[in-house]
Amino acid sequence: MAISGILNTNTSALNTINALNSTQGSLNTYLQQLSTGKSINGPANNPAGYAIAQRFQTQINGLNQAVSNGNQGVSLVQTATGAIQNQTSLLQQIRTTAVQAANASNTSQDRQALQGVVSQLLAQVQTIATQTQFNGQNLLDGTFSGAQFQVGSNANQIINVSISNSQSNAIGNNTLASSGTVYSTNGAFTNGGYTLGSAFTISSGGGNFTAGSVSISGSAGAGSVTVAADESANNIAASVNAVSQSTGVTATATNSVAFTVTSGSFAFSLSNGTSGAASNTVNISANVTGVNPTGLSGLVSAINNSTAQTGVAASVNSSNQLVLTQSNGQNMLFSGFGGSGTLAAGGTASTTLSSGTGEGVALVQGAVQFQSTQGYALSGGSKIGLKDISSLTAVSTVNVSTAAGAQQAISVVDQAINTLNQQNGALGAIQNRIQASVANDQTTATNLQSAQSVVQDANIAQATSQMTKYQILQQAGISTLAQENSLQQSFLKLIP
Repeated sequence: MAISGILNTNTSALNTINALNSTQGSLNTYLQQLSTGKSINGPANNPAGYAIAQRFQTQINGLNQAVSNGNQGVSLVQTATGAIQNQTSLLQQIRTTAVQAANASNTSQDRQALQGVVSQLLAQVQTIATQTQFNGQNLLDGTFSGAQFQVGSNANQIINVSISNSQSNAIGNNTLASSGTVYSTNGAFTNGGYTLGSAFTISSGGGNFTAGSVSISGSAGAGSVTVAADESANNIAASVNAVSQSTGVTATATNSVAFTVTSGSFAFSLSNGTSGAASNTVNISANVTGVNPTGLSGLVSAINNSTAQTGVAASVNSSNQLVLTQSNGQNMLFSGFGGSGTLAAGGTASTTLSSGTGEGVALVQGAVQFQSTQGYALSGGSKIGLKDISSLTAVSTVNVSTAAGAQQAISVVDQAINTLNQQNGALGAIQNRIQASVANDQTTATNLQSAQSVVQDANIAQATSQMTKYQILQQAGISTLAQENSLQQSFLKLIP
Protein backbone atom coordinates (compact mmCIF):
# COMPACT_ATOMS: atom_id res chain seq x y z
CA MET A 1 0.00 0.00 0.00
CA ALA A 2 1.37 3.35 -1.00
CA ILE A 3 2.04 5.86 1.75
CA SER A 4 -0.41 8.76 1.51
CA GLY A 5 0.70 12.22 2.45
CA ILE A 6 -2.83 13.49 3.03
CA LEU A 7 -3.41 15.24 6.35
CA ASN A 8 -7.01 16.38 6.01
CA THR A 9 -8.56 12.93 5.99
CA ASN A 10 -7.07 9.93 7.76
CA THR A 11 -8.69 7.29 5.61
CA SER A 12 -6.85 4.41 7.22
CA ALA A 13 -7.96 5.49 10.68
CA LEU A 14 -11.53 5.79 9.50
CA ASN A 15 -11.43 2.26 8.09
CA THR A 16 -10.01 1.04 11.37
CA ILE A 17 -12.76 2.85 13.29
CA ASN A 18 -15.40 1.23 11.09
CA ALA A 19 -13.88 -2.16 11.78
CA LEU A 20 -13.80 -1.40 15.50
CA ASN A 21 -17.49 -0.39 15.42
CA SER A 22 -18.37 -3.66 13.70
CA THR A 23 -16.24 -5.58 16.17
CA GLN A 24 -17.84 -3.76 19.10
CA GLY A 25 -21.33 -4.54 17.79
CA SER A 26 -20.51 -8.23 17.44
CA LEU A 27 -18.81 -8.23 20.83
CA ASN A 28 -21.89 -6.64 22.41
CA THR A 29 -24.08 -9.29 20.80
CA TYR A 30 -22.11 -12.16 22.26
CA LEU A 31 -21.77 -10.43 25.64
CA GLN A 32 -25.59 -10.12 25.71
CA GLN A 33 -25.98 -13.79 24.75
CA LEU A 34 -23.66 -14.83 27.55
CA SER A 35 -25.39 -12.57 30.09
CA THR A 36 -28.94 -13.70 29.18
CA GLY A 37 -28.24 -17.22 27.95
CA LYS A 38 -30.28 -16.48 24.81
CA SER A 39 -29.20 -16.11 21.25
CA ILE A 40 -32.38 -14.16 20.45
CA ASN A 41 -32.91 -11.24 22.82
CA GLY A 42 -35.08 -9.16 20.55
CA PRO A 43 -36.68 -9.11 17.12
CA ALA A 44 -33.53 -7.57 15.60
CA ASN A 45 -31.43 -10.63 16.46
CA ASN A 46 -33.61 -13.00 14.39
CA PRO A 47 -37.07 -11.74 13.37
CA ALA A 48 -38.43 -15.14 12.36
CA GLY A 49 -36.85 -16.94 15.30
CA TYR A 50 -38.15 -14.28 17.70
CA ALA A 51 -41.73 -14.79 16.45
CA ILE A 52 -41.42 -18.56 16.77
CA ALA A 53 -39.98 -18.29 20.29
CA GLN A 54 -42.81 -15.97 21.37
CA ARG A 55 -45.45 -18.39 20.07
CA PHE A 56 -43.79 -21.15 22.06
CA GLN A 57 -43.79 -18.90 25.14
CA THR A 58 -47.49 -18.16 24.71
CA GLN A 59 -48.30 -21.87 24.72
CA ILE A 60 -45.95 -22.59 27.60
CA ASN A 61 -47.51 -19.86 29.76
CA GLY A 62 -51.01 -21.13 28.92
CA LEU A 63 -50.09 -24.73 29.72
CA ASN A 64 -48.52 -23.79 33.04
CA GLN A 65 -51.70 -21.94 34.01
CA ALA A 66 -53.79 -24.87 32.76
CA VAL A 67 -51.83 -27.17 35.10
CA SER A 68 -52.68 -24.85 37.98
CA ASN A 69 -56.33 -24.74 36.87
CA GLY A 70 -56.47 -28.52 36.67
CA ASN A 71 -55.00 -28.95 40.14
CA GLN A 72 -57.61 -26.56 41.52
CA GLY A 73 -60.28 -28.54 39.68
CA VAL A 74 -59.05 -31.76 41.28
CA SER A 75 -59.24 -30.11 44.71
CA LEU A 76 -62.82 -28.97 44.02
CA VAL A 77 -63.87 -32.44 42.89
CA GLN A 78 -62.21 -34.04 45.90
CA THR A 79 -64.08 -31.64 48.17
CA ALA A 80 -67.38 -32.67 46.58
CA THR A 81 -66.67 -36.41 46.64
CA GLY A 82 -65.57 -36.28 50.26
CA ALA A 83 -68.81 -34.56 51.26
CA ILE A 84 -70.91 -37.04 49.24
CA GLN A 85 -69.10 -39.92 50.94
CA ASN A 86 -70.12 -38.46 54.29
CA GLN A 87 -73.73 -38.21 53.08
CA THR A 88 -73.57 -41.82 51.95
CA SER A 89 -72.36 -42.91 55.37
CA LEU A 90 -75.28 -41.11 56.98
CA LEU A 91 -77.75 -42.75 54.60
CA GLN A 92 -76.24 -46.13 55.41
CA GLN A 93 -76.98 -45.44 59.07
CA ILE A 94 -80.54 -44.41 58.18
CA ARG A 95 -81.04 -47.61 56.21
CA THR A 96 -79.77 -49.72 59.08
CA THR A 97 -82.18 -47.94 61.39
CA ALA A 98 -85.05 -48.57 58.93
CA VAL A 99 -84.21 -52.27 58.83
CA GLN A 100 -84.28 -52.30 62.62
CA ALA A 101 -87.62 -50.45 62.68
CA ALA A 102 -89.17 -52.91 60.21
CA ASN A 103 -88.75 -55.76 62.69
CA ALA A 104 -91.92 -56.92 64.45
CA SER A 105 -90.18 -56.98 67.83
CA ASN A 106 -90.40 -53.17 68.03
CA THR A 107 -93.25 -51.39 69.75
CA SER A 108 -94.71 -48.16 68.42
CA GLN A 109 -92.69 -46.29 71.06
CA ASP A 110 -89.53 -47.99 69.84
CA ARG A 111 -90.22 -46.93 66.28
CA GLN A 112 -90.91 -43.36 67.37
CA ALA A 113 -87.51 -43.29 69.04
CA LEU A 114 -85.87 -44.70 65.91
CA GLN A 115 -87.61 -42.04 63.82
CA GLY A 116 -86.02 -39.42 66.06
CA VAL A 117 -82.62 -40.84 65.14
CA VAL A 118 -83.53 -40.84 61.46
CA SER A 119 -84.67 -37.20 61.61
CA GLN A 120 -81.34 -36.09 63.06
CA LEU A 121 -79.37 -38.02 60.47
CA LEU A 122 -81.49 -36.56 57.67
CA ALA A 123 -80.89 -33.07 59.02
CA GLN A 124 -77.15 -33.65 58.76
CA VAL A 125 -77.50 -34.96 55.19
CA GLN A 126 -79.24 -31.67 54.34
CA THR A 127 -76.62 -29.62 56.18
CA ILE A 128 -73.80 -31.19 54.20
CA ALA A 129 -75.64 -30.54 50.93
CA THR A 130 -76.20 -26.85 51.67
CA GLN A 131 -72.91 -26.01 53.39
CA THR A 132 -70.27 -27.78 51.29
CA GLN A 133 -68.38 -25.05 49.45
CA PHE A 134 -65.20 -24.49 47.45
CA ASN A 135 -63.93 -20.93 47.13
CA GLY A 136 -67.34 -19.66 48.22
CA GLN A 137 -69.30 -21.75 45.70
CA ASN A 138 -71.91 -24.25 46.86
CA LEU A 139 -71.19 -27.65 45.37
CA LEU A 140 -74.02 -30.00 46.37
CA ASP A 141 -77.18 -27.89 46.33
CA GLY A 142 -77.73 -28.18 42.57
CA THR A 143 -76.29 -24.76 41.67
CA PHE A 144 -72.88 -26.05 40.53
CA SER A 145 -74.01 -27.06 37.07
CA GLY A 146 -72.47 -26.54 33.64
CA ALA A 147 -69.12 -25.50 35.12
CA GLN A 148 -66.06 -25.56 32.89
CA PHE A 149 -62.49 -26.33 33.91
CA GLN A 150 -59.97 -24.70 31.51
CA VAL A 151 -57.38 -27.47 31.22
CA GLY A 152 -55.65 -26.41 27.99
CA SER A 153 -53.68 -23.42 26.75
CA ASN A 154 -56.16 -22.50 24.02
CA ALA A 155 -59.81 -21.49 23.89
CA ASN A 156 -62.47 -24.18 24.46
CA GLN A 157 -59.98 -26.73 25.79
CA ILE A 158 -62.26 -27.46 28.72
CA ILE A 159 -63.79 -30.22 30.82
CA ASN A 160 -67.45 -29.73 31.71
CA VAL A 161 -68.50 -30.56 35.26
CA SER A 162 -71.96 -30.68 36.80
CA ILE A 163 -72.72 -31.85 40.32
CA SER A 164 -76.32 -32.90 40.92
CA ASN A 165 -78.44 -31.75 43.82
CA SER A 166 -77.85 -34.01 46.82
CA GLN A 167 -80.19 -32.27 49.23
CA SER A 168 -82.43 -34.66 51.13
CA ASN A 169 -85.50 -33.46 49.24
CA ALA A 170 -83.85 -34.09 45.86
CA ILE A 171 -82.69 -37.70 46.22
CA GLY A 172 -84.74 -40.82 46.76
CA ASN A 173 -86.87 -43.25 44.82
CA ASN A 174 -88.81 -42.36 41.68
CA THR A 175 -92.01 -44.41 41.84
CA LEU A 176 -95.40 -44.68 40.18
CA ALA A 177 -98.76 -44.10 41.83
CA SER A 178 -101.85 -46.12 40.96
CA SER A 179 -104.12 -45.09 38.11
CA GLY A 180 -107.43 -46.29 36.73
CA THR A 181 -109.72 -48.90 38.20
CA VAL A 182 -107.31 -51.84 38.55
CA TYR A 183 -106.64 -51.08 42.20
CA SER A 184 -109.23 -48.45 43.11
CA THR A 185 -112.23 -50.58 42.13
CA ASN A 186 -110.98 -54.11 42.59
CA GLY A 187 -108.18 -53.83 45.12
CA ALA A 188 -105.84 -51.44 46.91
CA PHE A 189 -102.47 -49.78 46.38
CA THR A 190 -101.62 -47.90 49.55
CA ASN A 191 -98.30 -46.32 50.51
CA GLY A 192 -96.68 -47.54 47.31
CA GLY A 193 -97.76 -51.09 48.06
CA TYR A 194 -95.79 -51.29 51.31
CA THR A 195 -98.82 -51.41 53.62
CA LEU A 196 -99.78 -54.98 54.44
CA GLY A 197 -103.07 -55.97 52.86
CA SER A 198 -103.05 -53.02 50.44
CA ALA A 199 -101.17 -54.19 47.34
CA PHE A 200 -103.56 -56.32 45.33
CA THR A 201 -106.27 -56.51 42.72
CA ILE A 202 -108.82 -59.33 42.82
CA SER A 203 -110.90 -60.87 40.04
CA SER A 204 -113.03 -63.94 39.49
CA GLY A 205 -110.14 -65.64 37.72
CA GLY A 206 -109.54 -63.79 34.46
CA GLY A 207 -107.23 -61.14 35.87
CA ASN A 208 -107.59 -57.35 36.04
CA PHE A 209 -104.59 -56.28 33.97
CA THR A 210 -105.04 -55.35 30.32
CA ALA A 211 -103.10 -57.51 27.89
CA GLY A 212 -100.62 -55.68 25.72
CA SER A 213 -97.27 -53.92 25.75
CA VAL A 214 -96.01 -51.43 28.34
CA SER A 215 -93.15 -49.18 27.19
CA ILE A 216 -90.59 -47.71 29.59
CA SER A 217 -88.55 -44.57 28.85
CA GLY A 218 -85.86 -44.00 31.45
CA SER A 219 -82.57 -42.19 31.91
CA ALA A 220 -80.63 -44.93 30.09
CA GLY A 221 -83.02 -45.36 27.17
CA ALA A 222 -86.22 -47.19 26.32
CA GLY A 223 -87.59 -50.72 26.48
CA SER A 224 -90.90 -52.55 26.66
CA VAL A 225 -92.52 -55.51 28.38
CA THR A 226 -95.49 -57.65 27.41
CA VAL A 227 -98.31 -58.15 29.88
CA ALA A 228 -101.12 -60.73 30.02
CA ALA A 229 -104.43 -60.05 31.77
CA ASP A 230 -103.73 -62.64 34.48
CA GLU A 231 -99.96 -61.96 34.67
CA SER A 232 -98.37 -62.02 38.09
CA ALA A 233 -96.68 -58.89 39.39
CA ASN A 234 -93.60 -61.06 39.89
CA ASN A 235 -93.39 -61.89 36.18
CA ILE A 236 -93.90 -58.27 35.17
CA ALA A 237 -91.17 -57.11 37.56
CA ALA A 238 -88.81 -59.75 36.14
CA SER A 239 -89.54 -58.50 32.61
CA VAL A 240 -88.86 -54.90 33.69
CA ASN A 241 -85.57 -55.93 35.26
CA ALA A 242 -84.61 -57.82 32.11
CA VAL A 243 -84.54 -54.52 30.19
CA SER A 244 -83.24 -52.36 33.06
CA GLN A 245 -79.84 -51.98 31.39
CA SER A 246 -81.64 -50.27 28.53
CA THR A 247 -83.97 -48.13 30.66
CA GLY A 248 -82.29 -47.45 34.00
CA VAL A 249 -85.50 -48.59 35.72
CA THR A 250 -85.86 -51.62 37.98
CA ALA A 251 -88.86 -53.16 39.71
CA THR A 252 -89.89 -55.32 42.62
CA ALA A 253 -93.25 -56.98 43.26
CA THR A 254 -95.46 -57.74 46.18
CA ASN A 255 -98.91 -59.20 46.69
CA SER A 256 -100.75 -58.52 49.90
CA VAL A 257 -104.53 -58.73 50.34
CA ALA A 258 -106.76 -58.11 53.37
CA PHE A 259 -109.90 -60.25 53.49
CA THR A 260 -112.95 -59.51 55.58
CA VAL A 261 -113.90 -62.88 57.10
CA THR A 262 -117.15 -64.30 58.38
CA SER A 263 -117.25 -67.12 60.86
CA GLY A 264 -117.77 -70.65 59.66
CA SER A 265 -116.00 -73.54 58.06
CA PHE A 266 -113.51 -73.14 55.20
CA ALA A 267 -112.25 -75.55 52.56
CA PHE A 268 -110.47 -74.37 49.42
CA SER A 269 -107.41 -74.82 47.25
CA LEU A 270 -104.68 -72.19 47.35
CA SER A 271 -102.07 -72.00 44.62
CA ASN A 272 -99.87 -69.73 42.56
CA GLY A 273 -100.05 -69.23 38.81
CA THR A 274 -103.33 -68.67 36.96
CA SER A 275 -106.67 -70.40 36.71
CA GLY A 276 -105.47 -72.10 33.55
CA ALA A 277 -102.03 -72.97 34.89
CA ALA A 278 -102.07 -73.34 38.66
CA SER A 279 -98.91 -74.28 40.50
CA ASN A 280 -97.86 -75.13 44.05
CA THR A 281 -101.45 -76.08 44.91
CA VAL A 282 -102.31 -76.87 48.53
CA ASN A 283 -105.65 -77.66 50.17
CA ILE A 284 -106.71 -75.52 53.12
CA SER A 285 -109.30 -76.58 55.71
CA ALA A 286 -110.13 -74.72 58.91
CA ASN A 287 -112.88 -73.34 61.09
CA VAL A 288 -113.24 -69.69 62.08
CA THR A 289 -114.94 -69.43 65.44
CA GLY A 290 -114.88 -65.64 65.66
CA VAL A 291 -113.68 -62.59 63.76
CA ASN A 292 -110.75 -61.87 66.03
CA PRO A 293 -107.16 -63.10 66.26
CA THR A 294 -108.16 -66.05 68.39
CA GLY A 295 -111.10 -67.09 66.25
CA LEU A 296 -109.03 -66.70 63.05
CA SER A 297 -106.01 -68.57 64.39
CA GLY A 298 -107.04 -71.91 62.91
CA LEU A 299 -107.29 -70.52 59.39
CA VAL A 300 -104.05 -68.55 59.82
CA SER A 301 -102.20 -71.68 60.95
CA ALA A 302 -103.58 -73.79 58.12
CA ILE A 303 -102.33 -71.29 55.52
CA ASN A 304 -98.96 -70.76 57.21
CA ASN A 305 -98.35 -74.50 57.35
CA SER A 306 -98.04 -74.39 53.57
CA THR A 307 -96.02 -71.17 53.28
CA ALA A 308 -92.93 -73.07 52.19
CA GLN A 309 -94.84 -74.30 49.14
CA THR A 310 -96.99 -71.32 48.17
CA GLY A 311 -94.98 -68.44 49.61
CA VAL A 312 -98.20 -67.13 51.15
CA ALA A 313 -98.04 -65.97 54.77
CA ALA A 314 -101.15 -65.24 56.84
CA SER A 315 -101.69 -62.80 59.70
CA VAL A 316 -104.47 -60.79 61.30
CA ASN A 317 -104.39 -56.98 61.22
CA SER A 318 -105.76 -54.48 63.72
CA SER A 319 -109.11 -54.50 61.90
CA ASN A 320 -109.41 -58.26 62.44
CA GLN A 321 -108.98 -58.89 58.73
CA LEU A 322 -107.14 -61.90 57.36
CA VAL A 323 -104.01 -60.58 55.62
CA LEU A 324 -102.37 -62.86 53.07
CA THR A 325 -98.99 -61.82 51.70
CA GLN A 326 -96.97 -63.32 48.88
CA SER A 327 -93.83 -61.20 49.26
CA ASN A 328 -92.43 -62.12 45.84
CA GLY A 329 -95.52 -60.85 44.06
CA GLN A 330 -96.71 -64.24 42.80
CA ASN A 331 -100.42 -64.67 42.13
CA MET A 332 -102.69 -66.16 44.78
CA LEU A 333 -105.36 -68.38 43.22
CA PHE A 334 -108.35 -69.56 45.29
CA SER A 335 -110.46 -72.36 43.84
CA GLY A 336 -112.92 -75.07 44.92
CA PHE A 337 -114.20 -72.82 47.68
CA GLY A 338 -116.51 -74.57 50.11
CA GLY A 339 -117.78 -74.25 53.63
CA SER A 340 -120.06 -71.85 55.45
CA GLY A 341 -117.57 -69.01 55.90
CA THR A 342 -116.78 -66.24 53.41
CA LEU A 343 -113.81 -64.14 52.35
CA ALA A 344 -114.38 -60.71 50.82
CA ALA A 345 -111.86 -58.20 49.41
CA GLY A 346 -111.71 -55.38 46.89
CA GLY A 347 -111.91 -51.64 46.50
CA THR A 348 -115.08 -49.78 45.69
CA ALA A 349 -116.36 -53.13 44.43
CA SER A 350 -115.88 -56.24 46.49
CA THR A 351 -115.32 -59.85 45.43
CA THR A 352 -116.68 -62.43 47.88
CA LEU A 353 -115.50 -66.01 48.03
CA SER A 354 -118.20 -68.41 49.29
CA SER A 355 -119.80 -71.68 48.49
CA GLY A 356 -123.17 -69.99 48.01
CA THR A 357 -123.96 -66.91 45.94
CA GLY A 358 -120.37 -65.67 45.90
CA GLU A 359 -117.44 -66.66 43.74
CA GLY A 360 -115.92 -70.11 44.05
CA VAL A 361 -112.75 -68.98 42.25
CA ALA A 362 -110.70 -65.80 42.73
CA LEU A 363 -107.36 -64.62 41.38
CA VAL A 364 -105.42 -62.13 43.48
CA GLN A 365 -102.70 -60.30 41.56
CA GLY A 366 -100.09 -58.13 43.22
CA ALA A 367 -98.50 -54.77 42.45
CA VAL A 368 -95.33 -53.87 40.59
CA GLN A 369 -93.14 -51.36 42.41
CA PHE A 370 -91.03 -49.45 39.89
CA GLN A 371 -87.80 -47.89 41.12
CA SER A 372 -85.16 -45.55 39.70
CA THR A 373 -82.79 -42.84 40.79
CA GLN A 374 -84.00 -40.68 37.88
CA GLY A 375 -87.43 -39.82 36.54
CA TYR A 376 -89.01 -42.01 33.86
CA ALA A 377 -92.25 -42.51 31.95
CA LEU A 378 -94.45 -45.41 30.89
CA SER A 379 -96.65 -45.79 27.90
CA GLY A 380 -99.57 -48.00 28.80
CA GLY A 381 -99.02 -47.89 32.56
CA SER A 382 -102.77 -48.02 33.16
CA LYS A 383 -102.74 -51.59 31.80
CA ILE A 384 -101.12 -52.63 35.07
CA GLY A 385 -102.91 -50.02 37.19
CA LEU A 386 -100.13 -47.42 37.33
CA LYS A 387 -99.62 -43.85 36.18
CA ASP A 388 -97.41 -43.08 33.20
CA ILE A 389 -95.20 -40.42 34.83
CA SER A 390 -93.00 -41.14 37.84
CA SER A 391 -92.73 -38.93 40.91
CA LEU A 392 -89.96 -38.64 43.49
CA THR A 393 -90.39 -40.04 46.96
CA ALA A 394 -87.62 -38.02 48.60
CA VAL A 395 -85.45 -39.41 51.36
CA SER A 396 -86.46 -36.38 53.44
CA THR A 397 -89.95 -37.90 53.74
CA VAL A 398 -88.99 -41.30 55.13
CA ASN A 399 -90.72 -42.21 58.33
CA VAL A 400 -89.92 -45.40 60.21
CA SER A 401 -92.51 -44.91 62.93
CA THR A 402 -94.61 -47.68 61.35
CA ALA A 403 -93.62 -51.05 59.93
CA ALA A 404 -94.93 -50.10 56.48
CA GLY A 405 -93.06 -46.81 56.61
CA ALA A 406 -89.87 -48.63 57.55
CA GLN A 407 -90.26 -51.00 54.60
CA GLN A 408 -90.76 -48.08 52.25
CA ALA A 409 -87.84 -46.23 53.81
CA ILE A 410 -85.50 -49.09 52.92
CA SER A 411 -86.38 -48.78 49.22
CA VAL A 412 -86.21 -44.99 49.25
CA VAL A 413 -82.83 -44.90 50.98
CA ASP A 414 -81.49 -47.59 48.66
CA GLN A 415 -82.20 -45.40 45.65
CA ALA A 416 -80.82 -42.32 47.42
CA ILE A 417 -77.58 -44.20 48.06
CA ASN A 418 -77.53 -45.31 44.42
CA THR A 419 -77.93 -41.68 43.37
CA LEU A 420 -74.96 -40.57 45.47
CA ASN A 421 -72.89 -43.54 44.30
CA GLN A 422 -73.58 -42.65 40.69
CA GLN A 423 -72.65 -39.02 41.31
CA ASN A 424 -69.43 -39.96 43.08
CA GLY A 425 -68.58 -42.41 40.32
CA ALA A 426 -69.04 -39.66 37.73
CA LEU A 427 -66.93 -37.24 39.78
CA GLY A 428 -64.22 -39.87 40.18
CA ALA A 429 -64.09 -40.28 36.41
CA ILE A 430 -63.91 -36.51 35.98
CA GLN A 431 -61.07 -36.31 38.51
CA ASN A 432 -59.13 -38.97 36.61
CA ARG A 433 -59.72 -37.08 33.37
CA ILE A 434 -58.52 -33.79 34.86
CA GLN A 435 -55.42 -35.45 36.30
CA ALA A 436 -54.67 -37.04 32.92
CA SER A 437 -55.07 -33.63 31.28
CA VAL A 438 -52.73 -32.04 33.83
CA ALA A 439 -50.11 -34.73 33.19
CA ASN A 440 -50.42 -34.16 29.45
CA ASP A 441 -50.11 -30.39 29.91
CA GLN A 442 -46.94 -30.85 31.94
CA THR A 443 -45.43 -33.16 29.32
CA THR A 444 -46.37 -30.81 26.50
CA ALA A 445 -44.99 -27.77 28.33
CA THR A 446 -41.69 -29.59 28.88
CA ASN A 447 -41.41 -30.51 25.21
CA LEU A 448 -42.31 -26.99 24.10
CA GLN A 449 -39.69 -25.54 26.42
CA SER A 450 -37.17 -27.88 24.83
CA ALA A 451 -38.23 -26.74 21.36
CA GLN A 452 -38.08 -23.09 22.41
CA SER A 453 -34.58 -23.65 23.77
CA VAL A 454 -33.42 -24.90 20.37
CA VAL A 455 -34.73 -21.71 18.76
CA GLN A 456 -33.63 -19.02 21.20
CA ASP A 457 -31.06 -20.29 23.71
CA ALA A 458 -27.43 -19.41 23.18
CA ASN A 459 -24.64 -21.90 22.53
CA ILE A 460 -22.42 -20.86 25.42
CA ALA A 461 -19.29 -22.51 24.10
CA GLN A 462 -19.72 -20.91 20.71
CA ALA A 463 -20.63 -17.52 22.20
CA THR A 464 -17.57 -17.60 24.47
CA SER A 465 -15.32 -18.44 21.56
CA GLN A 466 -16.79 -15.64 19.45
CA MET A 467 -16.54 -13.17 22.34
CA THR A 468 -12.86 -14.00 22.75
CA LYS A 469 -12.35 -13.58 19.01
CA TYR A 470 -13.96 -10.15 18.97
CA GLN A 471 -12.14 -9.06 22.13
CA ILE A 472 -8.85 -9.84 20.37
CA LEU A 473 -10.03 -8.04 17.24
CA GLN A 474 -11.05 -5.08 19.37
CA GLN A 475 -7.62 -4.93 21.00
CA ALA A 476 -5.95 -5.27 17.62
CA GLY A 477 -8.16 -2.57 16.14
CA ILE A 478 -7.35 -0.15 18.95
CA SER A 479 -3.64 -0.82 18.50
CA THR A 480 -3.95 -0.36 14.74
CA LEU A 481 -5.87 2.88 15.22
CA ALA A 482 -3.07 4.19 17.41
CA GLN A 483 -0.56 3.35 14.65
CA GLU A 484 -2.69 5.05 12.03
CA ASN A 485 -2.89 8.21 14.10
CA SER A 486 0.86 8.13 14.78
CA LEU A 487 1.60 7.87 11.04
CA GLN A 488 -0.62 10.84 10.28
CA GLN A 489 1.18 12.95 12.86
CA SER A 490 4.61 12.04 11.41
CA PHE A 491 3.81 13.98 8.23
CA LEU A 492 3.88 17.18 10.28
CA LYS A 493 7.69 16.89 10.36
CA LEU A 494 7.79 17.71 6.65
CA ILE A 495 6.40 21.17 7.30
CA PRO A 496 9.34 23.77 7.43
